[in-house]
Amino acid sequence: MPLRNTQTLWGWPARALHWAMAFIIAFQLIVGTYMTGVDDLAARFALTQTHKSWGFVVFALALARVAWRLANPTPTEPAGRPWEKLAARVSHGALYLLMFLMPVSGWLMASASDLQDMYGVKNMVFGLFELPDPFVPGDRGLEGVFSSIHTAAAVALAALLAIHAGAALKHHLIDRDDVLTRMTVKR
Repeated sequence: MPLRNTQTLWGWPARALHWAMAFIIAFQLIVGTYMTGVDDLAARFALTQTHKSWGFVVFALALARVAWRLANPTPTEPAGRPWEKLAARVSHGALYLLMFLMPVSGWLMASASDLQDMYGVKNMVFGLFELPDPFVPGDRGLEGVFSSIHTAAAVALAALLAIHAGAALKHHLIDRDDVLTRMTVKR
């Protein structure tokens, strides 16, 4: 498997970033949904800290993914209808946007929360370092805005991921082209 992308194949760094982010984002969507229903304060706090930390990882990987994509050619699009090609470009752009919007809106929501000052909770990443707060915590209005953005983005991301996976399966099972295999199979 090549290091760099080719006209017909994604290189191993692009594949590794794709699949690492797919699993972490799926994990984040599950944990984020689950933790909102947890009543035990200590358990919810632990889940929230885990969620914040992995959110930072998603952001860092998204930066690496964009840098790698800018430095490497993108494999040629498969033959297809113009509307399918447009839908693929728009959905990929939306996925990239959401890979950044989710962690940033979560960080801003947590930064605005008055719980930080009330309980002395910092935005920590795996207990190793603290994320800075861009403004003074305790602004419920900002917290609500960023919470709404974070929730709407999570729903949009879950829907787009389902569409993305469905489109990949359609390419593999119906169109019988190599769109899925060039991201999955070692060649």
